[in-house]
Amino acid sequence: MKLWRGLFGGLIGAVYVFLMLPIAIVVMASFNSTRALRFPPEGFSLRWYVAFFESEPFMESFRLSLVLGVAATVASVLIGTPAALYYVRFAGRWREAFRLYVLAPLLLPEILTAIALLFFYYQIGIGTKSVAGLFIGHVVVCIPFVFLQVTASLYNLSPSLEEAARSLGASPWMTFLRITLPLIKPGVINGALFAFIISFDNVSISLLLKGIGSTPLPMQLFDYLRWGFDPTTAAASVVSILMTLGAVVLVDRLVGLRAMRF
Repeated sequence: MKLWRGLFGGLIGAVYVFLMLPIAIVVMASFNSTRALRFPPEGFSLRWYVAFFESEPFMESFRLSLVLGVAATVASVLIGTPAALYYVRFAGRWREAFRLYVLAPLLLPEILTAIALLFFYYQIGIGTKSVAGLFIGHVVVCIPFVFLQVTASLYNLSPSLEEAARSLGASPWMTFLRITLPLIKPGVINGALFAFIISFDNVSISLLLKGIGSTPLPMQLFDYLRWGFDPTTAAASVVSILMTLGAVVLVDRLVGLRAMRF
């Protein structure tokens, strides 16, 4: 038994090393003192972080990704939460068809969703001239994550609590604000966290729907690597990783990661 436990623990450890090693290499490479992006680093320097924050193209892309991620998260929560509530409480005979419709962007490859949206934009005459098209694309791929998390929270919420509130005279809107929403808050925040991460790091949607002057950070990194290979890209990647970790820490401070388990 001890042997099997040791082997299982070793397997789990190997999986963690496999997942974390690329991130560790990128972090260490971002502190390289030489001009080439190489590993192991030759010396220690913060010059590439300075270069990243002093680069106007990178800063514009970073600000765009941040604003786009926040806006897409808010829109996804405002759409995905009512959709989950309708699916769990009111969908009736059409519930599975409705669920497949909402989850379609998650079931299909993102590149197909991006191509379909691109064709649609050109059919209605907007093309990729506006950042609004990029925003809509991000919302489309983020909604399923909010929907799934809120749906899980609603399934764990007893309808008797809402019925008790209505029997005491609360309106449906007051019942939602005072009873339902506080109880499903972990699911809403968890869905918002997923939506922000998916939007901030999205490549497939941004690749086809970005317009001139509206390049998110992942695409700016991709374009930069076509012409340069210095550690600035590693520094930018570390900043993206820190943004993701910051979102996780924020959720932990708001509701606690233990509350995210359903």
